[in-house]
Amino acid sequence: MLACTIKGVQNGFPLKIQAEEVVEREADFDPDFLRHIFPKLEWAAFLEGARADESFLKAFHHALLEVHLEEGALLCPETGRAFKVSKGIPNMLLNEDEV
Repeated sequence: MLACTIKGVQNGFPLKIQAEEVVEREADFDPDFLRHIFPKLEWAAFLEGARADESFLKAFHHALLEVHLEEGALLCPETGRAFKVSKGIPNMLLNEDEV
């Protein structure tokens, strides 16, 4: 999971999404994979939803695996620092004064 690692940042996760271009690509539905990713998210609502039914898992699958940020930025929730996303790849490199 990506997080803001600027020196001194205490709350660098989750990064906020600033989308300029988003695309959807179909992916095979794998409920076991989705159930295994839940603990990494630390979101109680998702854990509860996973226990509920398969329709929640299908919606989660779509959001997690089929919606792709192609152009835009990921924003640090504490500092507001923008990490540019280009062609689906985030640039998380820090400036010298941020290390």
